[in-house]
Amino acid sequence: MPIDFHPAWLDEELTMYRDTVARFVDTEMLPQDEESRKRGHVGHDLWRRAGELGLLCSDIPEAYGGGGGDFRHEAAFYDAMSRRGLTGMSPSVHSIVAHYLLNHGTEAQKQRYLPRMARGEIVGAIAMTEPGAGSDLQGVRTRAERRGDNYVINGSKTFITNGYLAGLVLVVAKTDPAQRARGTSILIVEPSEVEGFRVGRVLDKIGLKAQDTSELFFDDVTVPAENILGGQEGQGFFQLMSDLPYERTIIGVLAVAAMEGAYEATLDYVRQRNAFGKPIADFQNTRFKLAEIATTIKVARTFVDRCVADLVAGKLDTATASMVKLWTSEQQGKVIDECLQLHGGYGFMTEYLIGRMYVDCRIQRIYGGTNEVMKEVISRAM
Repeated sequence: MPIDFHPAWLDEELTMYRDTVARFVDTEMLPQDEESRKRGHVGHDLWRRAGELGLLCSDIPEAYGGGGGDFRHEAAFYDAMSRRGLTGMSPSVHSIVAHYLLNHGTEAQKQRYLPRMARGEIVGAIAMTEPGAGSDLQGVRTRAERRGDNYVINGSKTFITNGYLAGLVLVVAKTDPAQRARGTSILIVEPSEVEGFRVGRVLDKIGLKAQDTSELFFDDVTVPAENILGGQEGQGFFQLMSDLPYERTIIGVLAVAAMEGAYEATLDYVRQRNAFGKPIADFQNTRFKLAEIATTIKVARTFVDRCVADLVAGKLDTATASMVKLWTSEQQGKVIDECLQLHGGYGFMTEYLIGRMYVDCRIQRIYGGTNEVMKEVISRAM
């Protein structure tokens, strides 16, 4: 009997939903992945199509245009993409943006933006990282200065996922530079509605080639005072911190799904590829390596599923979310490295799934807070 890695949280309704997601991924995402990797983004049409099928913002309440489900519906989408090595769309960042609006926005902000995000009419991005400020968000230098009924934003951001296609950007900026955490706010910027906003180059990364990761520039970008998230200055840092368990659980879901996809691809490869007159799968080293990989995945799946259940129940703490991000992303790197080794020279070719997964997975230990930061967060909870 094949080893079962299926999520423990799947029920009949979620299984049907997962099948719908899988059909979309297989019929509409996979066929254009190579072209998307060449041009550096998936284009707006794919986002709109996902919105038409109800695959975006699936855990946002129906009252705001979302699917009315919970995080498990989101996880089904991330799972389907990650196990196939598809990284061009980032519905996870899109959903994180939607949750900042849902959890912290004013009623007017929710009504204005969430339905359009759910339909895929606007793509969400969050502009945190700067050339001189990565995991240390208190070091942000982008400034939003209050001038009458407006805020004027000046600064630059880098490594912004969905940046090129974004129709809605949450900008982390200093509204009071004299204070640290309490001087930080999040402002809502619609690129099509402002002057002085500029998208820089789509960054040339070693992996995630189909994902539009960009530089963003703000030169006297003026937005109404009502565009401050939640309607009150100085809440940005606390808003960011409160939503971290959601983001880090997503990274765990992506990691375990990628491991499962790599394992399945490797199992198929070693059964078909011969060396010294017999399939590679018949060698003891191969069998033992795959046994180790399968065990790691099983443990990872159990941990991730528990975190998903706790997140849905509203009881996942920041330390545990940091643990799942830290451990699964580290194991993802090790597992995919072993799987590439079993592919031999073909594993080094980008035409093979395992080769693309190898370069794509490296970022998992960096974004969402580096793994070194995860250790610091965990250690503070001891």
